[in-house]
Amino acid sequence: MKTRKIGLGLAFVVAFLASACNVAKTPPTVEQKARALHERMLTVDTHCDTAFSLLRTDWKIGDRHEPGLRASGKIDLPRMREGGLDAEFFAAFVGQGPLTPEAYAKAKDRALQAVEAVRKMAEEYSSVIGLAVDPRGARRLKKEGKLTAFIGLENGYPVGRDLSLIGLFHEKGVRYITLCHSSDNDICDSSTDRRDPQDKGLSEFGRQVVAECNRLGMIVDISYASEKSVFDILAATKAPIIASHSSARAVCDNPRNLTDDQLRALAKNGGVVQICFLAAYVKTPPVIPEREKAIKELEAKYGSIRSIQDEALRAKAMAEREAINREFPQVRATVKDLVDHIDHVKKVVGVDYVGIGTDFDGGGGVIGCDDVSGMIHVTEELIRRGYTDREIEKIWGANFLRVFQKVIDAAGK
Repeated sequence: MKTRKIGLGLAFVVAFLASACNVAKTPPTVEQKARALHERMLTVDTHCDTAFSLLRTDWKIGDRHEPGLRASGKIDLPRMREGGLDAEFFAAFVGQGPLTPEAYAKAKDRALQAVEAVRKMAEEYSSVIGLAVDPRGARRLKKEGKLTAFIGLENGYPVGRDLSLIGLFHEKGVRYITLCHSSDNDICDSSTDRRDPQDKGLSEFGRQVVAECNRLGMIVDISYASEKSVFDILAATKAPIIASHSSARAVCDNPRNLTDDQLRALAKNGGVVQICFLAAYVKTPPVIPEREKAIKELEAKYGSIRSIQDEALRAKAMAEREAINREFPQVRATVKDLVDHIDHVKKVVGVDYVGIGTDFDGGGGVIGCDDVSGMIHVTEELIRRGYTDREIEKIWGANFLRVFQKVIDAAGK
């Protein structure tokens, strides 16, 4: 009897251990796998427009703001953690204005104000986030368990016609310049400004700007640049370039997106296109006549909202745009639509030339990833489509950091 009890006891132990092993072998969920990947890799978003929110007195980036509310914005430090985003490029954006000395001075001051706001944020929340000026700095901060803030300049307009200002912005920590915005400027023509139907491309002054960026180790950004401008810039640069927040035109026919020929030329240059989350660049929406009419009336009233210099007037125009969105809601793009662009770039030129540039707080946001807390869902979709861990790491930052380092190394030569 005693021997029988011992045998039954051993059988129970064996059965328990077998059961425990089966539990341990349960495969992780897609979310668990994505979270584990984000813990290991350095994730980078190359474009947001949150910098000027840092100047608000009623909003703090260190506080968590409820997603989905307009006043919350798309990015704060707690939600960066939630979404698994390590490093963010905060863009000092200045809308295009007159090509006059007085306007250049105002644009420079406005850009520097945004730059200083990012630097002050890094000081105020130094236990959470640090300012980096190269890939090594971001990797160090990741090891320390901190987030990373990079700074970009969206629109070369604040440079005016003074090449020395590129050096000033570089000294302040700016590491890329988007050469133009929604209108042509002294540097190059814009993809979205055809008031003059002729695309003049990169100007002679623009060639000097590209050369100075190359000399200093400043990344040249072609997002917004016209088709001729892109090819002119590629011919002029001695270092790889980026498109900080653009998508694939073959997937969504928008002039802000890159054609397959541009993608091939960018890959030949060793650069990278960072897929933008702005819905109009992700998926061509169906036409809603009432909505189109209301938006045209709004544009006739205010012009380009992003080019409005007066903050109060810009806020009023944006509020009216939001009212139109509520009355005539547009069919929104999804995370799946977004990853279609990554698929396309991979198919055309390979996975080494694509990354992420959300344009959060500048219009970016899709269903499933409407703010930074949803970034993990992009990784989940990549996993579902069979992307390898290494490919996902490249998309989430390794490709961009490769370009960043090559730009620095080229300047050293």
